[in-house]
Amino acid sequence: MNNRISIDPKVLCGKPVIKGTRISVSLILELLGSGYTVEKILAEYPSLTKKDVLAAAKFASDNRERVNGERNSSAPMTT
Repeated sequence: MNNRISIDPKVLCGKPVIKGTRISVSLILELLGSGYTVEKILAEYPSLTKKDVLAAAKFASDNRERVNGERNSSAPMTT
């Protein structure tokens, strides 16, 4: 797993977050999708680094279901 992303059931109910923060990967994606630049995100969240934002985007790309909550990976698929 990406060393900048943490998943802990005790933090934000197990949502992927930037390690050492309560800033979720999904929040970063929402900000980027709303037109925020990386620089604007860094200005709003000074504890983050550019590498954190890029790691969140990479993690989301590699783990869409986990980030979007599309489906619980332990639940059987139904048709």
